Amino acid sequence: MKLVLIGALVALIVGLVGTRYFISLARAKGWGQFVRDDGPTSHHTKRGTPQMGGVVIIAGSVLGYVLAHLFTWDPPTASGMLVLFLMVGLGFVGWLDDWLKISHQRSLGLTSVQKLGGQTVVAVIFAILATKFSRGGVSPASYRISFVRDTWINLAFHGTVLGVILFVIWANIMIAGTSNGVNLTDGLDGQATGASVMVFGAYVLISVWQFNQNCQFHHVAKCYNVRDPLDLAVVAACVMGACFGFLWWNASPAKIFMGDTGSLGLGGALAGLAITTRTELLVVIIGGLFVLETVSVMLQVSYFKLTKRSNGGVGKRLFRMTPIHHHFEMLGWEQVTVTIRFWIICGLCVAAGLAIFYAEWVVGGVV
Repeated sequence: MKLVLIGALVALIVGLVGTRYFISLARAKGWGQFVRDDGPTSHHTKRGTPQMGGVVIIAGSVLGYVLAHLFTWDPPTASGMLVLFLMVGLGFVGWLDDWLKISHQRSLGLTSVQKLGGQTVVAVIFAILATKFSRGGVSPASYRISFVRDTWINLAFHGTVLGVILFVIWANIMIAGTSNGVNLTDGLDGQATGASVMVFGAYVLISVWQFNQNCQFHHVAKCYNVRDPLDLAVVAACVMGACFGFLWWNASPAKIFMGDTGSLGLGGALAGLAITTRTELLVVIIGGLFVLETVSVMLQVSYFKLTKRSNGGVGKRLFRMTPIHHHFEMLGWEQVTVTIRFWIICGLCVAAGLAIFYAEWVVGGVV
């Protein structure tokens, strides 16, 4: 448990202190936020706010992980390194997007094709490597689709090439879904950061529980076949700690934004933890707020296109604006009110996910 505590503490300090210095650097370099004109007018005051704060979150997470292992002289694991690789890789794609926005002073950075292409390259490398490094017959990722643990749905088809391709596609869907979900949620001061603290905190608890009930040490019916649960707890604790420190400066009124650097990186870490802890479908519940934000955009676009066809080329909107947190802003809610109420939704989703996880163990498995 020393690993978890040291990693979280180091990441917290880096997030808290590092963000303060990064704000000064960003102001000196002119790395300011560009605000879209078609959004809520209250956001215009945010123009020029330092951007790319996700660099500190990622740096704090990585540094916390490295120092935790150095202080305890405990070697890192394949699972932990792969999740961090996914976080850093997607964070780099987000950084390119942020940098283009800042350097060209516009709200558009990478095109959707370029961004998706970058995410796909990183996700494919992660998915292929995660099926390697087997220890005792258990690799960081499983070819079986998981809920609270692996289910009977096996994508590998006894090791055929088609099965490997299906798993890579499945991993890509998960990674794209979580990274873009966090990205869409990051539209109000502190909203995505606060939600991430809760979600990654849940994965600290899940991973620690899996370590205490792991099949490598306890050969019982309820044990978990997860390769490196304790190290995954360290990763989750580091990300949680870094987000906690960053939230001090990102809370309303925000002194800095995480940008796509942070949101894509956090989404990647979340997908990586879900895959390596065998909770791929459970993450839909734990990260319910991210799902809500994503679905609102999908419904808005679908409804607009549908009504456009049947209404003489004039589309209608289901919500005043999406992602859905902007809808409530347009209704007159204060930004702080929207953020806190969405944190409440996130907390309920996290509590529901943890309850399902524990209930499955109590009843001896539901899958």
